[in-house]
Amino acid sequence: MRKRQPKTRTGGQPKTYTRLTHPLVRDSRDEPLRRASWAEALDRTARSLARNRGAFGLFSCSRATNEMNFVAQKFARVVMGTNNVDSCNRTCHAPSVAGLSAAFGSGGGTSSYAEVEHTDVIVMWGSNARFAHPIFFQHVLKGIRNGARMYAVDPRRTSTAEWAESWLGLNVGTDIAMAHAIGREIIHAGLTNTAFVERATTGFEEYRALVEPWTPSLAEKVTGVPARAIRELAHAYARAERAQLCWTLGITEHHNGTDNVRALINLALLTGHVGRYGSGLQPLRGQNNVQGGGDMGAIPNRLPGFQDLLDADVRLKFESAWDTALDPHYGMTLTEMFEAMEDGSLRAVYCIGENPAQSEADSEQAVRRLKELDFLVVQDIFLTRTAELADVVLPATAGWAETEGTTTNSERRVQRVRHAVTPPGEAREDIDILCDLASRLGRPFAYADAEAVWNELRALSPDHHGMTYARLEEHQGIQWPCPSTDRLEPPYLHGRLWEKDPQARGRPAPFGIVQHDPPVDLTDESYPLRLTTGRRLDSYNTGVQSGGFPSPLRRGESIELSPEDAERYGVAAGERVQVTSRRGSVVAPVRVDPALRPGLAFMTFHFPDEVDTNRLTIEANCPIAGTAEFKASAIRIEKLPVVTYVR
Repeated sequence: MRKRQPKTRTGGQPKTYTRLTHPLVRDSRDEPLRRASWAEALDRTARSLARNRGAFGLFSCSRATNEMNFVAQKFARVVMGTNNVDSCNRTCHAPSVAGLSAAFGSGGGTSSYAEVEHTDVIVMWGSNARFAHPIFFQHVLKGIRNGARMYAVDPRRTSTAEWAESWLGLNVGTDIAMAHAIGREIIHAGLTNTAFVERATTGFEEYRALVEPWTPSLAEKVTGVPARAIRELAHAYARAERAQLCWTLGITEHHNGTDNVRALINLALLTGHVGRYGSGLQPLRGQNNVQGGGDMGAIPNRLPGFQDLLDADVRLKFESAWDTALDPHYGMTLTEMFEAMEDGSLRAVYCIGENPAQSEADSEQAVRRLKELDFLVVQDIFLTRTAELADVVLPATAGWAETEGTTTNSERRVQRVRHAVTPPGEAREDIDILCDLASRLGRPFAYADAEAVWNELRALSPDHHGMTYARLEEHQGIQWPCPSTDRLEPPYLHGRLWEKDPQARGRPAPFGIVQHDPPVDLTDESYPLRLTTGRRLDSYNTGVQSGGFPSPLRRGESIELSPEDAERYGVAAGERVQVTSRRGSVVAPVRVDPALRPGLAFMTFHFPDEVDTNRLTIEANCPIAGTAEFKASAIRIEKLPVVTYVR
């Protein structure tokens, strides 16, 4: 097979995106989008979806409300007869959901934000929370002011690490090796919470054998972190009365992201740092409703309330409520849907509020696959790069300030959002659009308002049953589970693990037996640098909502290099280089960052119209969660000549 040559994308000016105010349609693939009436756009969409009923997938939106996500997954399952529904949760935190579910039976973070203010040790692993989760980081700072010690485990000495007592700068993709070494040290130092392990877990002996080879000295060779620092963190975490272990995409966006999460959960099980106030596991979500989208069933393997699709009794409950038979098989993940586009088994996609043309790994390939679909409909508030490829574009209202409903944050707190401003032009609410299409496709369902959608969800999800709109207003948000309308549950999950009565304790939490597995995209003489990606404080995702607006902080996209690597390659700050991976190439200016160690480079995905970083990233996916390895690509850089213009 002929090897595909990398393609080059040069830099440019940040694009300004304008609001969609009316429907757009394309008369043919060779024609541009043109303005259309709602009737024409919806009729065309209904006809195209009808002819692709057996080859359909839906991308739902983690910035939209719970109510929208509930109706979107219902549209896929009831109207289109498929469980092929997913969202950007797949891109970021699906490994967290999979790992937590495997250990505890539910996929939410185990603690509340306030608990980090009243803990003794905070481990921030693979997370630059000060930039990526600034609201949560305010709670972290309160915890530090209250006496908590923070440890930052991250390949980069991030802004978050500046607040840490110790920074453990590990090599990209060695998190499991680090976690195993910490676990071994805890066991050998006699710091295991033996009573908790015996009462509340299974598989400890197998775990002990798994971590036994991982001495701190061996881990130092693999991770690059000094053995003494590994021992210090192990003792601090195990000896703490209360400890919080927090992570984000530095853990999940790997080809073995779920295994990474399981390795961290093992440390909480070993020490009993879960199921009590102040001790827990916190996967920090990057968008306002990533947690809620999954909770509402906008994922291919769970129905609303995170109820297993394969459970016959659960299916029967939903089939009775919706008066339809549900497909009893798991649907395709977002990753699998892109693979199915390749072989033609997925021919139509309904994309709501997502921009996969620029957010997917190996974005050049993603664009090609989207172009080859029989039909693509995009429902959004801006004309994104994905919308530019669509056959029909439907203008929606924004999920904040223009819509009624709820969202669910990282601590599982459901909160109200309210309609405060009039949407522009002909933009319509997502729920109304979906219901209109459902009627055109012969399966009508209608709701008087967002509260009616929420009440249907409450009737079907035990975890949300007690959350009426009135109670959400009264308490200014409620964390799930909330099964009763007359009480609130503790802010932390899995307190049952501390029960002495085995019946009350329920299923014990199993240790995860996972192996260290280095990144797929290996560095070598041709690609000697390791590229990792992440977020910056001033920008948001693919830049659609933030890229075109002035900011005193924004400096545009660049490739950040260590001072040593800048000297090695003979480049200075501001000079342009060509950055090449095994998949593609971009041109970017250099920024020299002393926070980086030699051999490590950093870029973001915030400015894809200027520098499309995801042309470089690899489509190696976690086999359990389907999340791509955005955090570990092999690259090379080449200095470009300075262009001089002569009059």
